[in-house]
Amino acid sequence: MAAAQARAADGAAPAWEQGWYWSGDGLRLHYRDWPAAADVSPGQPVLLCLPGLTRTAADFEPLAARLAGRWRLVAVDLRGRGESAWAKDSLTYLPLNYLHDLRLLIESAGIGRFVVIGSSVGGLLTMQLTTGHRAAMAGAILNDIGPDIEPAGLARLQANVGRGGNWPTWVHAARDLATRNAGIYPLWQLADWLAFAKRLCRLTQAGRIVFDYDPRIAEPFRLPGRDAGADLWAALAGLGGLPVLSLRGENSDVLTAATQKRMQARLPEMMVATVPGVGHAPTLGEPEAVAAVDTLLEAVLRGETR
Repeated sequence: MAAAQARAADGAAPAWEQGWYWSGDGLRLHYRDWPAAADVSPGQPVLLCLPGLTRTAADFEPLAARLAGRWRLVAVDLRGRGESAWAKDSLTYLPLNYLHDLRLLIESAGIGRFVVIGSSVGGLLTMQLTTGHRAAMAGAILNDIGPDIEPAGLARLQANVGRGGNWPTWVHAARDLATRNAGIYPLWQLADWLAFAKRLCRLTQAGRIVFDYDPRIAEPFRLPGRDAGADLWAALAGLGGLPVLSLRGENSDVLTAATQKRMQARLPEMMVATVPGVGHAPTLGEPEAVAAVDTLLEAVLRGETR
């Protein structure tokens, strides 16, 4: 891991260490590593944070601002996002390759036991990690995602991924993102949208603001049958015996209350929480999300099975 330290763009999160590793097909991949304090037990699980489809490790800055020091957090830039290299072949932007990359990350970063915090697509990967890493998993948080994705929400995501964005200033980016996502975070003010823009976008050498991902991730995401062979309900069942939390945005068009109820029927001890007034997906900084995440992590530390 590089010794270089970085800080969140808005100054809110504590310093992190930059981590690098190589994929099986030769991509240099990146993660952020917020270390635990010296007095934290070395046996305490790591929080492995997996972002959504177009998001990066920066999405977990608010979470790290609360938890870094008390926990070690490792937040991933999936291939084609953030500081990770873009793939030569866009058809490698598929869950199987992300899972292979995560296996190498876990080895490279020296992660033993871990709690997975997966937002959206990161939550789908969380469920599928049970195939090869169930013994190392100490808990899971599924942020606004389940084995069944609502068609309307999926269609919206497919329409938006890869959609261009190019702005002269952060304020321009923030105002445009506010227009595009007003229904998801209806109570946000300009300061919220500015922080959101700085987590979602990057500044180019030409001085323009653009989305911080390879737009070609849209190509396989729009293919029919891209997840063929993945039994996500069986993957969810693989989390049985672990502390698990399902978070849902009240206005989500991706995860319905009915699907969340079916998930709890499959995992009767699963904790559930709804974040009011929010769509897909909660930021994990809302009071209801904070309380639910803290309850889950307390259960992990107690060694409870929920």
